[in-house]
Amino acid sequence: MSGSETTAGGLSRRAAYEARQRKRAMRVAAGSTAAVVLALVLLVPLAPGWEKVQRSFFNGEVFAKTFPGLLEAFLTNIYIFAWCAPLIAVLGLVIALCRDVRAPALYPLRLFGAIYTDVFRGLPVILVIYLVGFGIPGLGLPRPWNSPYIWGSLALILVYAAYVAEIIRSGIDSIHGSQRAAAASLGLNEKDTMRFVVLPQAIRNVAPANMNMFIALQKDVALLSFIGPVEIFRQAGVYKSLMANFTPYVGAALIFLAVTIPATRYADYLMQKQRRART
Repeated sequence: MSGSETTAGGLSRRAAYEARQRKRAMRVAAGSTAAVVLALVLLVPLAPGWEKVQRSFFNGEVFAKTFPGLLEAFLTNIYIFAWCAPLIAVLGLVIALCRDVRAPALYPLRLFGAIYTDVFRGLPVILVIYLVGFGIPGLGLPRPWNSPYIWGSLALILVYAAYVAEIIRSGIDSIHGSQRAAAASLGLNEKDTMRFVVLPQAIRNVAPANMNMFIALQKDVALLSFIGPVEIFRQAGVYKSLMANFTPYVGAALIFLAVTIPATRYADYLMQKQRRART
């Protein structure tokens, strides 16, 4: 019998075998996961300091009192993310295009793009936040131009735009040269070739990677708390000081996970879909 013969269910022998293997793998994965979770549930409470940790980090009363305030503070994170994300996308695209220019007369733009990405990818995010968030307001600017919200957001934009630019540039480089040649044969100039041929394909190719960057941005908004904005991380710190309990940090972690896990799974779905399309 060949591998193409069908079984009683209408599947080929190979397809039926692969289906059985998938079901077996799922059963093994579920069993091993259940065993690990059961071991944690049974063994962790046996630790000598578990009761103290439970009171300090998993206090239900403190959680109920602070969680609404944490949700309200998380709106600040969302606002900062909402105005940073599109500016990062635009600046990242501009830097990527600067790095891709090929005309000798525009070499300064190419050099600027290379220096920009080297500098801001080489600096830790928190260091840029400190330098920009404290340095620029230190010039004595009048309100509202000395706001840590403005300059903290600028620091995030500068750093993340460098990473997004490199991702977009890799997408541009992934487009085969024959695409440009075909566009030139149709009479398109370099600008129109980039706009109508290269960029649409490049942006589609790097969408999952850029989504992962924006997931990271949502988490790094919390770093702005070090220069003043009262967002969820800083609010959790306030509650911790008031109640002498670390449970608010656990509440903040749960809120971050509720946002980032679905977004991460969606990014993985896009990557799998892209991989299937290529193969």
